[in-house]
Amino acid sequence: MDNIAVLIPCYNEEQTIGKVIGDVKRFLPEAVIYVYDNNSKDGTARIAAAAGAIVRHEYHQGKGNVIRRMFREIDAHCYLMIDGDDTYPLDRAGEMADLVLEKHADMVVGDRLSSTYFVENKRPFHNFGNTFMRAAINRLFHSEVKDIMTGYRAFSYAFVKTFPVISTGFEIETEMTIHAVNYGMQVENVVVEYRDRPKGSVSKLHTFRDGMRVIRKMTHAYMDYRPMRFFGILGILAFLLALILFIPVGVEYVQTGLVPRFPTLIACGFLALAGLLSVFSGVILQVLNVRDRKNFEYRLIRACKEEREQI
Repeated sequence: MDNIAVLIPCYNEEQTIGKVIGDVKRFLPEAVIYVYDNNSKDGTARIAAAAGAIVRHEYHQGKGNVIRRMFREIDAHCYLMIDGDDTYPLDRAGEMADLVLEKHADMVVGDRLSSTYFVENKRPFHNFGNTFMRAAINRLFHSEVKDIMTGYRAFSYAFVKTFPVISTGFEIETEMTIHAVNYGMQVENVVVEYRDRPKGSVSKLHTFRDGMRVIRKMTHAYMDYRPMRFFGILGILAFLLALILFIPVGVEYVQTGLVPRFPTLIACGFLALAGLLSVFSGVILQVLNVRDRKNFEYRLIRACKEEREQI
């Protein structure tokens, strides 16, 4: 088992991967560096191997698929994940690793948004998306994570071996964050510098397509992890709409003793029934969610025991 494993998912990063590996060796000389090439069409894998990294391949396209492969194959006391595009200086890498190794943090977030991100990043929709996701997730899950979408993170062995990777693309960072805060894992924030990609280096992130996938992931996660709130809100909205539609029908019935708008009355009944079903669905799923949280604690205990046995 490695003490510190540096994980670098890559797709067409030949321009920057050599420098990133050199920076890792400079700031974390004791780390083992793994570069996972995701069907690059350039010399990324060749340059990474020449720079001294262990190069492996994931042929199923997508960052989430690469991280799933990494987490399955590599055992380490501390995992440091960083992008291969040279947008993150490595000067805080040691501090992030120490928080995992010495302070028992489960996930350390490299916080770009509190430093230079909004100055360096020239894509306004990315800026808005990062700000929106940070506010939404912290509000919905009552957390204080400073940067939801950062690709610069450190993890404990227990986190990696109990995290079920479902996402296939860039929404993986959102999934990691929500998983950690939902299960009450120790999350720390470290402010890191951010620099925009060098000239000629192209981002693989599609603003609107990947942005919608991230929002969809957040919505699904809220439904999975907070079912009572999610379905309770839907149920209340359905009841309110039924009440609004029923008021004029009820008033007319009181005044005349007649119900001339039967379709509206029927719609009110169906809406009220839908609201009731939504609330009961939330109750049932909440019971299952509590059971899942208990099972997760057992998985966490087993993962910690496995790590101790490999020391």
